[in-house]
Amino acid sequence: MQYLSGKHISRRTMLKGAGAAIGLPLLDAMIPAGRLWASTEAGKAADRTRLVCIEQVHGAAGCNDWGASQNLWSPAETGRDFDLSPSSLKPLEPFRKYLTIVSDTDARMADAYAPSEIGGDHFRTSAVFLTQAHPKQTEGSDVQVGTSFDQLYVQRFGQDTPIPSLQLSIENVDQAGGCAYGYACVYTDTISWSSPSQPLPMIRDPRAVFEQLFGAGGTPEQRAERLTTDRSILDWVMGEMSAVRRQLDPVDVHRLDQYAHNIRELEQRIQRIEAQNTSGEERQIPEAPIGVPDSFEEHVKLMFDLQVLAFRSDTTRVFSLKLGRDASPRVYPESGVDTPFHASSHHGGREDRVKQFARINEYHVSMVPYFLEQLQQVNEGDGTLLDKTMLMYGSAMADSNLHNHARCPLFLAGGAGGILEGEQHIRARPGTPMANVMLSLLHKLGADDIEAFGNSTGHFAI
Repeated sequence: MQYLSGKHISRRTMLKGAGAAIGLPLLDAMIPAGRLWASTEAGKAADRTRLVCIEQVHGAAGCNDWGASQNLWSPAETGRDFDLSPSSLKPLEPFRKYLTIVSDTDARMADAYAPSEIGGDHFRTSAVFLTQAHPKQTEGSDVQVGTSFDQLYVQRFGQDTPIPSLQLSIENVDQAGGCAYGYACVYTDTISWSSPSQPLPMIRDPRAVFEQLFGAGGTPEQRAERLTTDRSILDWVMGEMSAVRRQLDPVDVHRLDQYAHNIRELEQRIQRIEAQNTSGEERQIPEAPIGVPDSFEEHVKLMFDLQVLAFRSDTTRVFSLKLGRDASPRVYPESGVDTPFHASSHHGGREDRVKQFARINEYHVSMVPYFLEQLQQVNEGDGTLLDKTMLMYGSAMADSNLHNHARCPLFLAGGAGGILEGEQHIRARPGTPMANVMLSLLHKLGADDIEAFGNSTGHFAI
C-alpha cells in the first residue's frame, strides 16, 4: 500500500457540496501505516456483518402438501448433497456454497388466537415475519407486536453508521387506518419494528433512497436546481473528490473512480425512469411515484444496487426489503404466469395451479442471484461484500391457499462473516419455531445476551 501524503483518511470522510454528502468506499489510505487491518477502526467496520432481510409474502407452493411431496421449495436431501432443480430455489444454484436452506420451521404467532382474528392471516403475517410475535388486533394507533430481528441487530451493531438501517418495499405500503379483519394497515405495511409499538416506514421510491444515502436533500432550492439543470450529485462534490484523488495511490484512485461511476450510472437510471414516467405515456402502475419503474425486475435490481453502494460506503449495514404486499393483484408476466399473484396463491390444491404458483416463487427468488453477484464483485479488505453479508429470505406464511403458518419457507445466503458453513439444507423437527433460528443467528452475530426472541423455545443448530 502506498499513500502519497503519509497520512490516512478517516473511514467517515465525506465528500460534500450543495446539500450532497457522499461517503467513500473502503480505501487502502484509510488504514494507518504499520497497523494491522483487523486492529483498525476501518477494518473492524468493514468486517462487521451486513444484514439483509427479505420477505416473500404468501409463503410458497412447496409448502402445500402436494408441493412439498414434489420438492417445489425444499430439496429432498438434507446436508450438502441437495438437488435444487425441482424447486423454486433453482436460480440459487450458482451460489450454493453460500446457501443455507432451513426447512419446516413454523411461524405460529401469525395464527388466529381468538375467534375475532379468524381470516386475518394476511394482515398478521408480515408483522410476524421478523418479530415472531403475535400482533395485537387493532385498527387504531395502539399497535403492538415485537422488536424485529433486524432492529435488534441494529440496536447492537448499527449505531455507528450514518444511517442505522433502511427499510425498502416494492409495492404500495402507505395505507392508513384499518385494512381488514380489525387490523391496522401498518401491520402489513412493514416488516421492521424498532420496538413492539414502533413500526418503521418502508421506502418504495428509488429516488428517495438515493437521496437518503447520498445526502441529496439540501435545500428545496438546491434540489430544484439539480433537477432543472440535470446535474449529477457528483457534480456538486467534484471539487472535493478531485482533491482526495490527488492524495491517493493509483489503486485507490481506480477504486474511487469506479465507485463514482457506479453512483452516476445509478443516478442516470433513476433519471431515465422518471423521464419515462412523466412522458405522458400510459403507465402500468399509475399510482406509483415517478421514480418507481413499472417493471418489477428493474425496480428490485435498483433497490439491490442501492444497497450495494450503501454497503460499500458503510452508510448503513442493515436493510429490510418487502418484495410484495399481501393480497396483491400484481401480475408477473416474466414468470410465464398471467394470473394475478393473490389469485395464484389461492390455488385450491390443484396440481396445475400449484405449479403455476411455484413459477412465480421461482421468479421472485431469481432476483436474489443478481444481488449476490453484485456483492461478490466488490472486494473489501480480505474478502468480498458477499463474504461479509447475511441475507435472510422467507415468509411467516406457508401454504397460502390454507393461510397456515407451519413449514414456512426460509433460506440464508452469503458468507455472513464466516458464521455460516454454507451449502447446507437443514430440516427442522416438526413444531420448531422459526424464532429459534433467528435467536441462534442473533447469537452467532454477536448478540448472545438475548435470551429469548418471539416464541423461541431454544437453540437451533445452524
